[in-house]
Amino acid sequence: MQLYNFEFTEEEIRAAVADDRLLSMEIEFSRVCNFHCSYCYVDNSIECENELSIEEIKDIIDQAKELGTRKIIILGGEPSIYPHLIEMLFFLKDKGLEIEMFTNGSGIDRKLADVLAELKVRVALKLNSRDEKIQNQLAGKKDAFKTINRALQTLKDAGYPNRELFLAISTIICKQNIGELPAMWRWLREENIEPYFEVITPQANALNNSWLNVAPGELKTLFSELSSIDQKEFNRSWEPQPPLAGNKCMRHQVSCLVTATGDVMPCVGVTIPLANIRDDRLSSILKNSEVINNLKNYRQMIKGECHSCEKASECYGCRGAAYQLTGDYLASDPTCWRNSRSEEE
Repeated sequence: MQLYNFEFTEEEIRAAVADDRLLSMEIEFSRVCNFHCSYCYVDNSIECENELSIEEIKDIIDQAKELGTRKIIILGGEPSIYPHLIEMLFFLKDKGLEIEMFTNGSGIDRKLADVLAELKVRVALKLNSRDEKIQNQLAGKKDAFKTINRALQTLKDAGYPNRELFLAISTIICKQNIGELPAMWRWLREENIEPYFEVITPQANALNNSWLNVAPGELKTLFSELSSIDQKEFNRSWEPQPPLAGNKCMRHQVSCLVTATGDVMPCVGVTIPLANIRDDRLSSILKNSEVINNLKNYRQMIKGECHSCEKASECYGCRGAAYQLTGDYLASDPTCWRNSRSEEE
């Protein structure tokens, strides 16, 4: 069974944990962005200052590779408008690393699309609705729908998707789009595009926009319907569980995040700076982090209903949601429908 970001098996994850290795690393090249998404995990009030230089970013990537990293996941900000993106893509490929990039598509012209295809970059394009009004509302930008769909067509013109050119659509699940998501799931399957539907992590912008919220019971219904669609229509079988439809997130076993200013964190949701890469090496930061060690030892450390859940051997809920809503990254996930307290909301 494939886990976290579609690629790593349970066996690979166990081996990486045992050897204190990474399999992937998420990194922000910059937090500059031209969208104002209502659900964004980045706090808009934070200025984009003191960001890592390109030389610092390259050094961090070298350190990650020394720890066994096979894949770099580029986050943002918006990577496609980062001025050194193409240089960095070639650098990553020269290092023999797989590349995955989450993007709103605004900087994807034919030149960039051709580079992405040449280097076989795995692209996750952010599209939350096929309704223009809803998409623009969620992105906080008037022409977001047209921009994203233009990028999608440009990627298709460059050869995406095919067996070598992985394309996903990254979609957050919210009150505004939940009704259209089953049809959107079918459309993506028919287009051979991987649906990457995820529950919103309640942080930053999302905390200030409660109109996005979906109750755990509604999430359960949606996940069950999507699972049924996959089983009956596309011969794919998976158990419904948050936070990713049709996938599992065990990222803290094999990954970490480096922000645009050099802070090392467990992930975008568990916003606990472990240390800064300018002050210590990545290997030392991860090895000596109590937070990382607790997350790796999740079967013993996670609390409440996540600890006793029948799925505990293969799922630990969304650690980001637990941290953002309770202040405790080891607490039971309040957004999971298996949590009895969530049923009372």
